[in-house]
Amino acid sequence: MRIDWTELPEAVTTEVANRTGETCHITPATTGDHAEIAATVTGTNGKVFVKAAHTDFGVRSLRFELRVSEAVSGPHSPAVAWHFEAAGWLVAGFEHCDGPHADLSPGSADLDLLREALEVLGQTPAPDVALFSPKGRLGFDHPAMAGDTLVHTDLGPANLIVTPRGLRIVDWAMAAKAAPWVELAMLTPWLISAGHTAEQAEQWLAQQPAWELADPEVLDHFAAKNAEKWASKSAQATAPWMHQLADWTSQWAKHRGWKGETTSPNPVLR
Repeated sequence: MRIDWTELPEAVTTEVANRTGETCHITPATTGDHAEIAATVTGTNGKVFVKAAHTDFGVRSLRFELRVSEAVSGPHSPAVAWHFEAAGWLVAGFEHCDGPHADLSPGSADLDLLREALEVLGQTPAPDVALFSPKGRLGFDHPAMAGDTLVHTDLGPANLIVTPRGLRIVDWAMAAKAAPWVELAMLTPWLISAGHTAEQAEQWLAQQPAWELADPEVLDHFAAKNAEKWASKSAQATAPWMHQLADWTSQWAKHRGWKGETTSPNPVLR
């Protein structure tokens, strides 16, 4: 759960100020929930994106993200500026990415930026750090999902920022080591959420060699298992985002022949 910057211990805010200069403005992030603090900090030395955690889950997640971010070198991954531990908190400063979230709707110019980024990611070997396995990340498996490629696994618009220097991919907290087509399969629901039909999403993904090389039966299996997972999760939850994912994943799975059931994407909250 996110907390306010003012709730941080003085030892933490002082250490941040030593790196950013005198703090002028704090702008909390509006998305994500892995860290207790996620905010843009503007100081006399410029802007930095700060994440901080002190719960067991938050610290594990942030430590994982730090390891991956430091190991990933590429034009689309923000650099780690610094990190430290103080008063029971793990705190990390990342390169600030200034710009809007990517628009993935049909015809958007941002899709060209994403296509270029996917071409780079599809040829990026997984770094020599512990990463999620496909099963560990998704909860289901198939032998064809195994591979040696770095897979971000969560390329929704919230993690894609269009900056003056190009597209930046943020939040590597769920990165995995897998076959390159897995990244594309996990992107499909996000394309559908942005207004693509399942058929249009697949047509766009077909620009990537990894998609064309993927076995159609394996894609059928992936789509069905992912839809079943989110249908099950949403059946036990009232959070709208879970029901939306159940809807988007089921649209793709049904396009590929899945006969399963799903719940309403707009549940009545109780």
